[in-house]
Amino acid sequence: MIPTPPPVGERSQVRLRALVPGSASARVEPLPGTGRRVVTVRVDPAHRRGALSAEDSATLAEGARLALSQRIPLLVVLASSGADLDEGVASLHAWGTAALALSQCSGVVPVVIVAVGLALSGPALLLGLADAVVMTPDAVAYVSGPAAVAQWSGQLLSPDALGGLAVHDRSTGVAALTAPDEDAAVEAATALLGHLPDHCDALAPTSPSADPVGRTNPELRDLIPVSATGSYDVREVVRAIADDGDLLELRARSAPQLVTALARVGGAPVGVVANQPQAMAGTLDIAASQKGARFVSFCDSFNLPLLTLVDTPGFMPGKDLEWRGMIRHGAELVYAYAESQVPRVCLVLRKAFGGAYIVMDSKGIGNDICLAWPSAQIAVMGARGAVQILHRREDLATQVELAQRYEEELLNPYTAAARGFVDRVIDPAETRAAVVSAFDMLAGKRETLVSRKHGNGPL
Repeated sequence: MIPTPPPVGERSQVRLRALVPGSASARVEPLPGTGRRVVTVRVDPAHRRGALSAEDSATLAEGARLALSQRIPLLVVLASSGADLDEGVASLHAWGTAALALSQCSGVVPVVIVAVGLALSGPALLLGLADAVVMTPDAVAYVSGPAAVAQWSGQLLSPDALGGLAVHDRSTGVAALTAPDEDAAVEAATALLGHLPDHCDALAPTSPSADPVGRTNPELRDLIPVSATGSYDVREVVRAIADDGDLLELRARSAPQLVTALARVGGAPVGVVANQPQAMAGTLDIAASQKGARFVSFCDSFNLPLLTLVDTPGFMPGKDLEWRGMIRHGAELVYAYAESQVPRVCLVLRKAFGGAYIVMDSKGIGNDICLAWPSAQIAVMGARGAVQILHRREDLATQVELAQRYEEELLNPYTAAARGFVDRVIDPAETRAAVVSAFDMLAGKRETLVSRKHGNGPL
């Protein structure tokens, strides 16, 4: 059994109260609607625009240490213009101790930051240390401000154009969730924490649902378009599988060709990674690979089983992508899956080609159960591309005939199933029942950790 954390001691309470005078305050609060507790640290923007004094950073560090010692989540409500200039290097040193304390929480207790105003310079980097960031329209975050950018590059940008909500929601992926105001942002953070355990040695809380685990999904039989290039919304598959059709999508507008979401299946929280055919045909690029890798690692840290839905023709080609490090960043997704030890179920919906098939939690990198719809196409590449390589000297009519034969004989899940790469081909209408059954089978999964300091992944 996992021991229950001891109650918060008087010494910690006194220590936190002593640090309150300034921009930052910290306290242990109940997590609404859950009966659980959370350490909440607030940086008040009304006090010197939230400039972090040495005391303020010490309060933030102490809150992180308290969350770590009590083994409960840390919630930071942040609005800070940066380190306090009046204190000079002392405020910088204290900010470093706060960054250290947040880093020590990583992978042990969930850390969520609600950004409701400025997060400039050092405080902006704190957003990158969180497991998830919720941002409001008033939030602005950047390391170097408009003046520095103009001096260095000659570009004149407003604070919003440089680091506003739209930038971090769509381009950088810093914002996992957005909300219209602070109250709604805290509610969103609470909903997110409701899917997570208090700490890495506990299982996420279950939530009984009246949605039958054996509910059929006949609507999924007609979801895949007849045309090989037709698109559909993969969220429909996720909703069909999830209890009551509910999902909490993270980073929805960043790298939209990959959906990352939290849902409950059979009452238990799971993380969902799914190719989205509606955006870039579901191809993987640098942003999608990083988004997926970060999410897989996050789920593995907090014991959330992973459900991966596959429909991708491969990696996006391009000189720019290759020069920016497609090899290294694409490997991040491989590494995250290969390193994860939670129960992993993969469902191939349609296209699963080439290296992208491998990185989307294939049997080769260790999924526990691989399911497939009859529409699944698992191969090195599509029929047309294969024929153009293998039979490029043949006339067009012969190539069309060979492509049709390739599709019939090889582009189906049964060839992969015969080799053991697919465990079961299922009727799409039975998808929810099959996924629930798979996770039930894996509920007792345990793995022996490798004795090493840490891996050296392709960061």
